Amino acid sequence: MKKWLVLVVFLLVLIISSSMTYEQQSILPELEDILANKPFEKQLSLLHIPYWDTVVSVEERGYFKFVEFLIRKLTHFMGFGCIALGIYFAWGKRRFPALVAIVGTAMIAILDEFRQSFTPGRMMSGQDVLVDTVGAIVFVGIVVFVKNLRKHR
Repeated sequence: MKKWLVLVVFLLVLIISSSMTYEQQSILPELEDILANKPFEKQLSLLHIPYWDTVVSVEERGYFKFVEFLIRKLTHFMGFGCIALGIYFAWGKRRFPALVAIVGTAMIAILDEFRQSFTPGRMMSGQDVLVDTVGAIVFVGIVVFVKNLRKHR
């Protein structure tokens, strides 16, 4: 039962965060304070990330908005990785837990993007669903790998 509760908490956090507008979620003022000296600006300037119909970069968005973009995508990756682990462990010893966790997380990501499209200033993104699903694959893959290592020792 506790395992399902953890999953429910992850899903509640997801629902709350994706119901917020971009402005409500923005961490630009905090980044401008914390990263006032623009650490790693030269290295980050080398990155050019295709996203939607544009390329996101320091040059295109500016240092702080680019760092915020990276944090937002990392949050997608890690958040949905945690949701996948929640599903994986809640599913327990039933058949195909890794597959159920990954497919379930992908479905949640699709539904979340659709629901998010009704929030002002937000839109659906297939690329976000991809980032979410890759997070699920990586997190569940690590757990499965570690379990298999332990099993063979």
